[in-house]
Amino acid sequence: MPYELFLALRYLTARRRGRAAARVTALAALVGIACGVAALIVALALANGFRDEMRDKILRGTAHITLTRTDGQPIKDWPALVARLRTVDGIAAAEPTTYTGALLNGPDNAAYTILRGVAPDSTRTRTDLRRTLIAGDSEALSHNTTHDSRAANEEEPPVALIIGAELATRTGLQSVGAEGWLITGERVAEPPGLAPNARRVRVAGIFRTGLYEFDSAWAYLALADAVSFESAPQGSAPVISLETEDIYRTPETAARVRATLGAEFTTVDWQDANRPLFAALALERRTVGLIIALILFVAALNITTTLVLVVTERRADIASLGALGARARSIMLIFILEGAIIGALGALAGVALGLIACFLGDRYGLVRLPSAVYSLSAIPFHPHASETMLAALGAFVLCLLATVYPARTAARLRPAEALRYE
Repeated sequence: MPYELFLALRYLTARRRGRAAARVTALAALVGIACGVAALIVALALANGFRDEMRDKILRGTAHITLTRTDGQPIKDWPALVARLRTVDGIAAAEPTTYTGALLNGPDNAAYTILRGVAPDSTRTRTDLRRTLIAGDSEALSHNTTHDSRAANEEEPPVALIIGAELATRTGLQSVGAEGWLITGERVAEPPGLAPNARRVRVAGIFRTGLYEFDSAWAYLALADAVSFESAPQGSAPVISLETEDIYRTPETAARVRATLGAEFTTVDWQDANRPLFAALALERRTVGLIIALILFVAALNITTTLVLVVTERRADIASLGALGARARSIMLIFILEGAIIGALGALAGVALGLIACFLGDRYGLVRLPSAVYSLSAIPFHPHASETMLAALGAFVLCLLATVYPARTAARLRPAEALRYE
């Protein structure tokens, strides 16, 4: 073992009378580094979990890419367009849908809702609905009431809806089979403007995604019924919803779609639609990381205090080493190694503590939020290996920097001056 490492370990572990202050500051430095690293890992894991959960829930209910006509008109021959889109590289699925604003009136209250049309062959939407249904059956959307009522020439039957759990609670439509009214605005030519269009609706199912914006505002119905609320020709679709193979390459895929279809169509991908939200989350994540990094810096300063005390106490030892021929570089290395040992132990303890806290917090859902405010009822912990290693490495580097001043002070100590009064 090199004598520099031997002396560094000896100075840390020796129980010499009068060294209580140095031991206490060393222990405080180690605990401070451990707590700082653990706090940074937990904070980054929380930020990652919140971001990932928001992204997954948003993508579960919305399109990766939304395709519309540039002039705002409905897409008439959508089956041919969907077949063409499915051949574009990077597109996994393409489905027609709608995003129509309406007023849902129930026994207790009226609430704003967004109508999502579901085509008979919309596999992705139906799969997502079945996964989140807490009551009812998604098969009710396979039959459109508009076509049936026109064919029979009788009183229109109620439109089948699958609504979010929060929307059901707000309107009083909390059971399958409950009936209410759906009111939309229909464009009229004379006089120009909007005329109310009211249709009777029946709750065919209730879903819960865990994302408050969806559960409190969205309603699914058959595509033909949704198109009739927009006063669009039957067989048309206002929007084509596209699912990509790689959500992180969505902008490139959207560019290929525009190049394939030409200027007649425009696209909006999920990153553009939610850019303010994810930019705010990224800013919050960086801010929290900076604050905890400052806490780590303060904890690392305890190492400087510890080593300054050691240098003061060991002046005679340092002078003796110099008199015996130890080089200044070796004396510096002793104290750098002492600080490095404290930093390494603190960083490793912090990683262990942080990962244990993330595991327990994720397992028992310790961080809960009001869903009406934050859209999520509980935040999962998603620690990333790269960020965990970066937090530990950053703390270790700070500890090494904290050793520079006391190590240089020890190296500059002259043996004759230190041993004069010994």
